[in-house]
Amino acid sequence: MAQRLFGTNGVRGIINEDMTSDLALQMGKAIGTVMGGTVAIATDTRLSADMIKMAVSAGIMSVGVSVVDLGILPTPAIQYYVKTHDNVTGGVMITASHNPPQFNGIKCISADGTEASRVEEENIEERYSKEIPCVAWNQVGDMCRMSGAGEEYVDAIVSKVDSESIRKAGLTACLDCANGAAYETAPLLLKKLGVRTITINCNPQGEFPGHPSEPTEENLRDLLSLTKATGSAIGIAHDGDADRCVFITGDGEFVSGDKSLALISKYVLSKKKGLVVTPVSSSSLVEEVVKESGGTINYTAVGSPVVARKMIETGAVFGGEENGGLIFPEQQYCRDGGMTVAKMLECIVAEGPLKDQIAKLPVYYTVKRKIECPNDAKKHVLEYIAEASAGAKIDNTDGTKIIFDDGWILARPSGTEPAFRIYSESKDEKVAEERADKYEKLVREYLNQ
Repeated sequence: MAQRLFGTNGVRGIINEDMTSDLALQMGKAIGTVMGGTVAIATDTRLSADMIKMAVSAGIMSVGVSVVDLGILPTPAIQYYVKTHDNVTGGVMITASHNPPQFNGIKCISADGTEASRVEEENIEERYSKEIPCVAWNQVGDMCRMSGAGEEYVDAIVSKVDSESIRKAGLTACLDCANGAAYETAPLLLKKLGVRTITINCNPQGEFPGHPSEPTEENLRDLLSLTKATGSAIGIAHDGDADRCVFITGDGEFVSGDKSLALISKYVLSKKKGLVVTPVSSSSLVEEVVKESGGTINYTAVGSPVVARKMIETGAVFGGEENGGLIFPEQQYCRDGGMTVAKMLECIVAEGPLKDQIAKLPVYYTVKRKIECPNDAKKHVLEYIAEASAGAKIDNTDGTKIIFDDGWILARPSGTEPAFRIYSESKDEKVAEERADKYEKLVREYLNQ
């Protein structure tokens, strides 16, 4: 059986430890063999981006497949390029998204622009585990460099929202790109939408000197205070590869991904009734808002490719994750930070200030904990938690979700790093915290045995 390399979002590891140029070269050969034709490649801003890109590209070309190098781009921008260019058979994004700067990763994109399916990933893993022959000297692939993919992506977004209304509103926004992949496309999008923009961390620095690339409230202190101090309508923060986005209200309040998912679900459903798809990790807030808005909800395992494929299968009108990764079928079936920004601006112009909309949402308290956990212990930790919860109402869609009358707990291994995640939710803040404490203690108890 082939070695499992892909997690929830590509193959990731620490540079020159787990993620080496040798691994990247062999991955390139496997990817080229499976995808064939011509493969597009792009990177985020990490220091190791060129090293991994060159190794993957060399592998792809060595098996007779050509490469289109698109430079630094947000993940949804290369996905849009692959989807809209018939001469391209697939794509590779070199990114570790929100992971710390010492990490990098290889994410594969199908010909339709969606993230590679598990079957495609298994095919690549199968090839990776074997010796892959190279083609003759006169059959190797070539590489061409293309500019303009970022602007194509931005123009597509502008054409799919009510740009005229946004332009007329005369909004000011504060933008934080985490020194990541959206450093050019995000300011360009706001400019084309007529939004006056104040930027921080909008230059490409792969050490992420401004703050870590995960857009948490703790990491966005500067953006929170800047948004309030400048009287901006909204604060906007991307993660490292800009497939996700979170928001700040005009008075400097952090808006969790669950709340923006609920708000945009409500806005989308006001135009078109239908199904909204989200993972089991999302707040019950989303389900309550969707049902109140005349929609229905479908839960999946965690992971944007799972959500996207379920949306395609069911014809859903909208979908997304609780981490700010939202999926708009009218644009493409993948998490799209740029489209999220434009749609939230449209929503504010149509429905009023963000803080007023947030104030009308039902209140749930969600506590999230992340515990360092070796990959080989994850399965055993899950079994330990399931045993400790015997007799309770359990949903095994992804990890173990224990459902109580007044909330729920979700315990699941991270698919992107050596960690175990605990989510606890209740309308009672104390209950949510106490349950999170209890289940975190269970995880640590097992790991300390």
